[in-house]
Amino acid sequence: MAPGVSNEKKSEDEQPSKENFIHLCNPHLEKMQEDILYHFALGTGTHDLPALFGDVKFVCVGGSPSRMKAFITYIAGELGLGSPGSEHPNICAGTDRYAMYKVGPVLSVSHGMGIPSISIMLHELIKLLHHAKCSNVTIIRIGTSGGIGLEPGSVVITRKSVDATFKPQFEQVILGKSVIRSTDLDEQLAKELMQCSKEINEFNTVIGNTMCTLDFYEGQGRLDGAICLYTKEEKLQYLREAFESGVRNIEMESSVFAAMCNLSGVKAAVVCVTLLDRLKGDQISSSHDVLVEYQQRPQKLVGYFIKKRLGKV
Repeated sequence: MAPGVSNEKKSEDEQPSKENFIHLCNPHLEKMQEDILYHFALGTGTHDLPALFGDVKFVCVGGSPSRMKAFITYIAGELGLGSPGSEHPNICAGTDRYAMYKVGPVLSVSHGMGIPSISIMLHELIKLLHHAKCSNVTIIRIGTSGGIGLEPGSVVITRKSVDATFKPQFEQVILGKSVIRSTDLDEQLAKELMQCSKEINEFNTVIGNTMCTLDFYEGQGRLDGAICLYTKEEKLQYLREAFESGVRNIEMESSVFAAMCNLSGVKAAVVCVTLLDRLKGDQISSSHDVLVEYQQRPQKLVGYFIKKRLGKV
């Protein structure tokens, strides 16, 4: 039986009764006396990772350090952990690459912008969870995105992450060779999150495919970058084709996130709010207050999901 996979059967509505540990797809790690998680300023030789992180069941990741700090403050209040207004220290204060916060069974980590940045963070996060002997962990990316055919402020729960040609795959060149990995996400987890949104009943939420691109401007068909050598008609045709293929939003991290979680045997989801409808424009023009409220919607949804899982709803 492959590591990270339970041998106990369960119905769709049942939670796993057997502990599922993180699977590392790297036999070389077993030969290392110490593993330094450089970009977290943590390590197996300098920190008691099981004591610090062994109780983690939910990991929420997002681009901005300030957003992830706001999330840990929010979830602490929702779970009744800590006193109101209390500070949550940055566990990765020894580095300026990423920020990490923890309260109870919830870990909140920033990942920066784009595939390279989140990939580095995920390598070290997955190793941290393994070294800490965490089990039955759910990882959710919360963030912002550009919508396609949706009103701004809509929340998209990703069914599959697709590339810029609408294929559900993540392609990476390793040792000079192209390696393609699956970007499927846990279907039951997506349905569970959708049910939570229905119970909250505060904002429009859909399940759809998410297109993951390599940049913010040309890769997403924007007309407002420093370089643009295509027409507005070509841009709109591309976005219409994306919509017809099932794509409902565009961002820059979901493909490698799905691929790495798949390989590690971790249940994962992507929950992003849309800041604009890309069929109607390229620039984000909503007011600061409106954007702040939009960005709180994935936090509310995932916070409710965590409370429900913990029996606090």
